[in-house]
Amino acid sequence: MTITPEDAVEPIDLFSPEVVADPFGWYARLREAPTLLKGTMMGGPPMWLATRYDDVYQVLTDRRFLTNPPAEAAGDPDIREGVFKRLDFPPDLIEYMANILNASDGVDHARLRRLVSSSLTARRVSNLRPRVEEITESLLDQLAEAGRDGTPVDLVEAFCYPLPVTVICELVGIDEPERPHWRAWGDAMATMDAEHLPDTLRTCIRLAQEVLDARRAEPRDDLVTALVQAQEEQGNRVSDREMIGLLFSLVTAGHQTTTYLIGNSVLTLLENPDQLARLKADPSLWPQAVRELQRLGPIQFGQPRFPSEDVELRGVTIRAGEPVAPLILAANTDPRKFPDPDRLDIERMAGGSESHLGFGKGIHRCLGQHLAYQEAEVALHGLFTRFPDLSLAVPREELPWILRPGFTRTATLPLRLA
Repeated sequence: MTITPEDAVEPIDLFSPEVVADPFGWYARLREAPTLLKGTMMGGPPMWLATRYDDVYQVLTDRRFLTNPPAEAAGDPDIREGVFKRLDFPPDLIEYMANILNASDGVDHARLRRLVSSSLTARRVSNLRPRVEEITESLLDQLAEAGRDGTPVDLVEAFCYPLPVTVICELVGIDEPERPHWRAWGDAMATMDAEHLPDTLRTCIRLAQEVLDARRAEPRDDLVTALVQAQEEQGNRVSDREMIGLLFSLVTAGHQTTTYLIGNSVLTLLENPDQLARLKADPSLWPQAVRELQRLGPIQFGQPRFPSEDVELRGVTIRAGEPVAPLILAANTDPRKFPDPDRLDIERMAGGSESHLGFGKGIHRCLGQHLAYQEAEVALHGLFTRFPDLSLAVPREELPWILRPGFTRTATLPLRLA
């Protein structure tokens, strides 16, 4: 089905069941429309949908596209209003739902990003690799024990989640007893669980303040300590509220995307045995393989942007302040950029190419992409090395998918290890 502007008189709801159930199909149809279309999120204000690679790339990298509406622009400044209204979400908690690094512009963004960037450089992440390998091996040992005698194991619960959440919590400085609370909040956020989300979020706000206070009293070698020390050095130019927002951004971004990437990648590789065989024969291909796997998911769209002035995009004049949603999945499967885009080709991203947009581009590019790649590479290589005969324990069509906009992932991934 081809979508035309005449078909799309009403904005296309990205949260609608049909779009959520078939993001690849819908995004492909949106991308091939003759001009830009408009969409919405659960009845919120309409926004333009950037779908083709060049358009999405421009929205992500052009400094005229801001993460907040320009002050002089007319219009509704918060395109999330429809979502939060539908969820009956407490107004005082809304600011914590946004990734603070992605919700700031200009000098504020530079100030906040600088606080955490030194902890997530490629060199610092490389130094973490032995610990990532150690955690991976321990989890694989536990998997082997749980899956002995052919007993199916849920890879999401036993492996995909605990690896990245352990790594990011250790890096940030969240101790083991508090991690279940952060997981409850992350799970509620991932599924947009309106019933439990506010209470779990309030708990994590309290815990975040407690860990800030604790590191002021007793510093450690973790990111929280680095934040509070930077706050003191800068004469309190960074507030506790901002640092709590940074912790939320880091913990969420530091485990959710990687959890989904690992799980989706296992399924994709099982469905492409020729590509998996090449990786088993030549493990040096894993670094570029994880980049190709990230191209195909799990990110569906990025945070909307607002042009600071009138901008033309694919023949459409977008007025200053009008929201534009960059549809990452549509761009990453655009045949204009990637030949045969729906096909997995583990050598497509040769040389560590970052041509895909799965971690964003420009000044808001994900700070944790090096860590995510490393964790996925270590996890997948270790998993398929330890269990070369890994297979699905249920028919493919019976896998339960999380039908939540923004991400593509399975709720569980039942596997047999041999």
